[in-house]
Amino acid sequence: MNFKNLSKLSANEILAGSFGIEWECLRAKGDGHLSLTPHPEIFGDKLTNPLVTTDFSESQIEIITPTFKTIDEAFDTFSLLSDLVNASLPEDEYLWFQSIPCILPYWDQIPIAQYSEEGEESQKYREDLAKKYGVKKQMISGVHFNFSFSDEFLEKLYALEDSDLTFKEFKNEVYLKITRNYLRYCWLIIYLTGCSIGSHKTFSSECIHLMDARDDYGSFYSTKGPSFRNASCGYKNLKELYPSYNSVDEFVRDIDEFIENGDLSEAKELYTQIRLKSKNPKDLLNSLKDEGIEYIEIRTLDINPFYKCGLVRRDMTFLHFFLIYMLIKDESDYPLWQKEAAINEENTAERAYDESMRLLRDGKEITLKKWASEIINEMYGMCEVLGINDFSTLNFMLNRISNPNLTYGKRLLKLIEEDGYINTHIELSKNNKKTSINNLKNIDRDNCKEFEKYVNIALVGK
Repeated sequence: MNFKNLSKLSANEILAGSFGIEWECLRAKGDGHLSLTPHPEIFGDKLTNPLVTTDFSESQIEIITPTFKTIDEAFDTFSLLSDLVNASLPEDEYLWFQSIPCILPYWDQIPIAQYSEEGEESQKYREDLAKKYGVKKQMISGVHFNFSFSDEFLEKLYALEDSDLTFKEFKNEVYLKITRNYLRYCWLIIYLTGCSIGSHKTFSSECIHLMDARDDYGSFYSTKGPSFRNASCGYKNLKELYPSYNSVDEFVRDIDEFIENGDLSEAKELYTQIRLKSKNPKDLLNSLKDEGIEYIEIRTLDINPFYKCGLVRRDMTFLHFFLIYMLIKDESDYPLWQKEAAINEENTAERAYDESMRLLRDGKEITLKKWASEIINEMYGMCEVLGINDFSTLNFMLNRISNPNLTYGKRLLKLIEEDGYINTHIELSKNNKKTSINNLKNIDRDNCKEFEKYVNIALVGK
């Protein structure tokens, strides 16, 4: 389906949706070493706090926003939550503003998240992952963006398409098409938002071997690629797994087969750039079959060290436009598209700044700049037709394509070349914490009321 009837709806209807943000982030000491203390008591029980919990490790905080009807609401809440969390950490402890870890201890000293009896299943799952992938790989962190269109929009589009599908099937096809196209084109998001170009020697030799430079402080970095979190050395399944996204039934069938073969322990172990999400996450596959796709989760974004919540509002806005573009973008019938997409993903992550690097488009080589410029130009046309009058966001992205020095990865490279990987991120993390503390001094306490029982706000009003 091409969903060309989208243009018959208003821009406000098209842009309406549900938005949420999740952020995994390590806690580090002021000297750049991983903090080995338990999850801070100030945030309560990690099983019952819906806003602040842990991911894999006791040392890895995860912030999860509620869902909101606009990007601005989601982003503003996320920004406030990050301020509250960062400011509530002990004096010599900081959020580590980087997707690749800080200085790590020996693997057996990295604390896996601990749970009471109620969370025994969660703890065992983490212990099994540690055995399978190694503890250090689990410390890679990032930002996830959760998105769905409004039901009102989908119902109107469904009526316009005059489809033989049921509404549930139609809704599934909307998110399946976005998912297929996102996998094809997520290399562009890696280029535009990637910011994980270095690694301390205590992390992964796999990543270090891919990097072409080193500093004087025990770290390595790359001058060629923007995102080693998304590189071949990142956190990926041990085997290349390509489930079908032609239908929910085919997807569920393939995931069940992966589990039966022992490639996955359960459905959520499939690590992809985008995930199909259901109403009941505890029974994902059956819920997908019975109730359909509820929303999608974008998992490509690196932590941005240049902003105090690890994410820039404009990038989130662009990603929203990009997902709409993924819906109307015609699909190629190239049979090896998933394998080709994975190659483009890793080549972009590791070598996007190398002019000799080529992406593959239906088996033929093309430069990143040429293909990326074509995509942005098509997005200009889409926004004009749909009445989405925010061309400044597209202008910013086009500038990053024509001038790589404007990308986050290149900006970070300059700092690392001057001060080294660890020193650069210590400074950025300390500055971001100061910013958060100062923000809370000037905020209206009423804005924090709904978070009081989940996050310490003792700093507010001081």
